[in-house]
This record gives sequence, C-alpha cells and structure tokens, in this order.
Amino acid sequence: MSLSGSCLCGAVSYNLAGEPLFVSQCFCRDCQKATGTGHTTIVGVEASNLEVKGSPRVFTNTGETGGRVHRHFCGECGSRLFTSGDLPGDVRMVQAGTLDDPGAVSPTNAIYLKDRIHWDAVASDIAHHDDIGPPPV
Repeated sequence: MSLSGSCLCGAVSYNLAGEPLFVSQCFCRDCQKATGTGHTTIVGVEASNLEVKGSPRVFTNTGETGGRVHRHFCGECGSRLFTSGDLPGDVRMVQAGTLDDPGAVSPTNAIYLKDRIHWDAVASDIAHHDDIGPPPV
C-alpha cells in the first residue's frame, strides 16, 4: 500500500510505504487539545516508511505515560501531520485527515476511551480500550 498526504497549504507533504501497523481512533486529552475536537484518527507506520517533503515544525510535551511526545506540524498553515516520541519509538502516527484519500484507511480500534467526551461517538464495531490497549501485532 502506498499513501500520500499533505498539510492544508501544501508546504509539507509526505508519502507512506508499506502497510499501516495500525489505524486507531485516539480519545486521549492530549489529542483532544491538539486537534480541538473529541478524538483524532492515527495511522501507525514505521519511521523508515514515512518520507517527508518540506520542513515541519515540532512541538514537544510530556505525555500521560511520562514520555516525550513530538507533534510535527506545518509552520505555515498549522496542520498537524504526524506524531513521534519516546513511547512509540520508531513508529510514526500520521493524522489520517491529512491523507490525500483519508477513506483509504479505517480504524480497527479506539484507545484512551477513559478520556472520551460524552458527545463524541465511537464506532461499536471496533475494539475498545480504556487506555492505550495491547501493542500492535
């Protein structure tokens, strides 16, 4: 599978090679704050399978687990593109909404449901986890 995407203004774009490791809906407070909504949908890929064109800016904070979380975004339009950090190691979590075809992927699980806001629905046909859930297979 090959996927591509970009920020809103096109200053930063990317290509993904290989199959995603996972596609998750994340309802954690950090994702809520970073997106301004109830959850985000992320596509997990090996760092070596993510080719970035352009120069995203990075905002780093400490996540719930105590590890550093790096959010990569366009410095021109502000679009959040992908996340890296201590916990996922060599995995990059790409924002599914920035894909050229966001319908090319579908979430298989929902994580951090303990933080879900009552008005934000979660699909009933995917696995539900109160926290991060089991490691990807």
